[in-house]
Amino acid sequence: MTPRNKLGLFDFTMIVVSLVIGMGIFRTPANVAAASPTPLVFFLAWLAGGLIALCGALTYAEIGSRLPVTGGYYKVFSYAYHPSIAFAINCVILVSNAASGAAVALVGGEYITGIILPGEKDLNYIQNVHTVIALSAIAIFYGINMFGLRLSAKTQTILTIIKISLILLLITPLFFAINENPSASLPGSVIDPGFREYIKAFGIGLVAVSFTYGGYQQTINFGAEVNRPNRNIPRGIFMGLFIIIALYLTINYAYVRVIGFEELKGSKNIAAIMASKIFGINAERVLSALLFLSVLAYINVLLLSNPRVMYAMSEDKILPAAFQQRNKRGALTLALSAFAVMAALTVFWAKEFDTLLSFTIFLDSFGMVLSAGSIFIIRKRTAHLNDTGIYSMKLYPWLTLIFMAAYTFVAISIAMDYKNNSYAALIGSSVLIVFIAVFFIARAIKKQNL
Repeated sequence: MTPRNKLGLFDFTMIVVSLVIGMGIFRTPANVAAASPTPLVFFLAWLAGGLIALCGALTYAEIGSRLPVTGGYYKVFSYAYHPSIAFAINCVILVSNAASGAAVALVGGEYITGIILPGEKDLNYIQNVHTVIALSAIAIFYGINMFGLRLSAKTQTILTIIKISLILLLITPLFFAINENPSASLPGSVIDPGFREYIKAFGIGLVAVSFTYGGYQQTINFGAEVNRPNRNIPRGIFMGLFIIIALYLTINYAYVRVIGFEELKGSKNIAAIMASKIFGINAERVLSALLFLSVLAYINVLLLSNPRVMYAMSEDKILPAAFQQRNKRGALTLALSAFAVMAALTVFWAKEFDTLLSFTIFLDSFGMVLSAGSIFIIRKRTAHLNDTGIYSMKLYPWLTLIFMAAYTFVAISIAMDYKNNSYAALIGSSVLIVFIAVFFIARAIKKQNL
């Protein structure tokens, strides 16, 4: 791939922002608020999530700098661990990412349905409309990605700028609104649970926060397709993540300030609710349409990133060679089609955002802990690259250990929250075990046929 066709710093930074800012920030604050006994716990969860993401971004920046290859997220596991772990974790990650895309598409459906079906009361009909809208979004951007990397990247940049502008628009009510709801004040709450309950609430809230901050780790999938990767991968991750943290903290302050903390706990379409409180019902409709454009950006970036994982798995002969096939415009035809089908099937299975949230994050926790931990192995095996201009993170290994401990805590929080997570941990663990078993069964069959 020539430098002209590779991603520059600006395009790569926009991809980082798009990988993280999906529709989650327009939905998950309600989940975090519902889990938080006080506004202080609510904001601590968002701040902690940003710091954890920064620790992870620094770790992944070095991994991507040391292994700048297409499908880097798979290559990390293949290079550092046993092939069965690489196969199982990456299959789990692909399932999780497809579920994330489906979840975000369904949230987009929630927003846009209010415009096309105002006043509709039939819940089954509304749910079916959500499904159709989600499937349509996946189909549209499947088609765009079939035209190649440059078109999908430029489309991504435009949609990301719209998304950031939308978040800035949602912050503007801070300068106009006077909320008379006392529950919106930041400190304080009549409820004073014990320390153990605070920790439990913080962990449950961190599940939704992790979903909202997640995605930046996939940037190492673009290692071989970024111009000057040793320079632009870490810079793009730093710039993108600082933009995200600033936007998330500010918009959550706006939610609490304008809507009120207690009302936020029971809300779903929170961005539209906030717009209607300040600017009226017409503003709510316009904002819902813009939010639907935001969901398209997240779906597009997942379709842009994940087929490259399948490509890398095919290069290592874990998946059939057909997954390396590209069309005349460079699109990974079979890999792209397979991931789009996975996302579409997940939409049919779940049909609701909350069903997918804990399941997705529990699966992600495996990938996060093991992929970040690979830096200990990769550093030793690529010691010859030291002092050659590659990026090396500071405060190593403490930032990586903090990141790994945080996602272990998130997984434990999901496993312990039986009532609300409906066996998400059990299902997620079973999926991982099944994929490991599939690897060894397939390898045994392959040996018998030789």
